[in-house]
Amino acid sequence: MQRRIILFGLILWLSLVTFACTNVTTGQAQNIDTSPTSRSQQSQQSVKRIVTLTSLSSDIISQLDNTKLVGITGSDLFKNVSRFKDIPRVSQGQATPNLEKIVALKPDLVIGASGFSNLTTDKLKELGITTLLTKVDNWEALQNLTKTLAKMVNADATSLLNRYQTFLPEKQTQHPYTLVLVSRQPILSPSRKSWAGSLLEKFEAQNVSADLQGKISIPGYVTLSAEKVLEANPEVLIVVSPQPGLLKSFKSESFWDKLKATKNNRVYEFDYYGLVNPGSIDAIEKACQQLKVALSK
Repeated sequence: MQRRIILFGLILWLSLVTFACTNVTTGQAQNIDTSPTSRSQQSQQSVKRIVTLTSLSSDIISQLDNTKLVGITGSDLFKNVSRFKDIPRVSQGQATPNLEKIVALKPDLVIGASGFSNLTTDKLKELGITTLLTKVDNWEALQNLTKTLAKMVNADATSLLNRYQTFLPEKQTQHPYTLVLVSRQPILSPSRKSWAGSLLEKFEAQNVSADLQGKISIPGYVTLSAEKVLEANPEVLIVVSPQPGLLKSFKSESFWDKLKATKNNRVYEFDYYGLVNPGSIDAIEKACQQLKVALSK
């Protein structure tokens, strides 16, 4: 029973990660239409009061034009970031956003995450407030979202897009067989249809779980048996720890000391923000810096 509870919690956590993390999606009624014609009209009528329900959209808007943010999600990523210090929080951590706080801020646009913020945005649409749902699980989606938000606030996205490019290697000479692990019971690894999988492709790493099919249906992730991990025998092993202790826990597995990665001391521990959930621009940059080290050793 305890294992089932843990498994359910893990599936929920990864589902939230997937939802909060490609393309800007359109909803119905008051949701913004992101077709080329509509975007052109929006650039002429720049939005002035924005509430963001995801940390990544908060960061992108802030980088483009911080004066447009009137409310943000209560993400821990921004606790010590001075440019967010005086902006009201409309939620605490992963808690449901406070609808009354959002309405009181009189936004002309609320940006949420597709599949995660829908209940909130549906209620806001009923009140006549314009909303935008986003979903970022690959590199191109990050670029597209940045361009879309820049047009909405009538800002130039060039410098930010150029900054993204500095995160990536100029030329990757090594293409190691790489395995990313995000949980132990069950053993879960990202496929190519995930943010982590997309980053591995950008770094030209050979993702062990890129095209595998898992028994548990979690978008962008597959389940692996201990035998499958041993059979894959990765050259580079990355453990993403949403909570402390996951790497230590894996070391007790019978296959651990038999892997090339552990024998050659090519095991790395990454934060969940940046590699699994984009989180923020700084988090993405940090994950990319770590990948440069891990994949070129």
